[in-house]
Amino acid sequence: MFFSRNERTWGMMQGPLTDPPFYLPVFEEAFRFILNDYRIAPRDIAIFIPCALRKPYSSSPSHRLFRKIITSVIDDNEYQIIVFGTCGVVPAELEQMYPFAHYQYMLGRCPDERIREDFLEIETERLSLFLNKTRNCYQARIAYCIGIFREAMERACIRSGVSLDLLLPTRPTIERLYDIDCPFPEGSLSMQEYLDEFREGLETMKAKIMAGTGSSPVSGGNVP
Repeated sequence: MFFSRNERTWGMMQGPLTDPPFYLPVFEEAFRFILNDYRIAPRDIAIFIPCALRKPYSSSPSHRLFRKIITSVIDDNEYQIIVFGTCGVVPAELEQMYPFAHYQYMLGRCPDERIREDFLEIETERLSLFLNKTRNCYQARIAYCIGIFREAMERACIRSGVSLDLLLPTRPTIERLYDIDCPFPEGSLSMQEYLDEFREGLETMKAKIMAGTGSSPVSGGNVP
């Protein structure tokens, strides 16, 4: 890895990082390692899901739920999970690498609009660069996200020229479930209606790939 053992040990001894991680040089260095030095193994499907508060991400209730759905539809050797958000862009197999398992931050609780705007630009650029790097690695790309993470993904697709084949939940479902009186009006990706669409999207995409048509964007959610 790009950090020496002493550097990783020192970082972990300091306790969890609590500043907005997208500003921290260590996260930029980690992203540059993934972008420039880490080999991404080709897979049929890339599945982009947001990061989680609990670390490692796969131990969080939401990610366990997402993974249960994914593994019930797609064989392990057919897909690659990519975690993105305040962490940057992280292939799931690197989730325990410093600093990705060593920070505590929730953008949804941040009231500072400037910080949110900075995140949107930083994450859009990182996603765009990752999409360019992996342009020929996957037959299809699916993103499951809402809110500002979804906006970053949409912008990154336009900036990179690399389209998603499916963006879930679909906009009509988000609008139907939108509740202005809730702290998070779009709700949670763990809501059953969203999860049902996620499963259906995975099933549709697997069928299209098996039929040899996986490179065609799926109606209702492709970007741009």
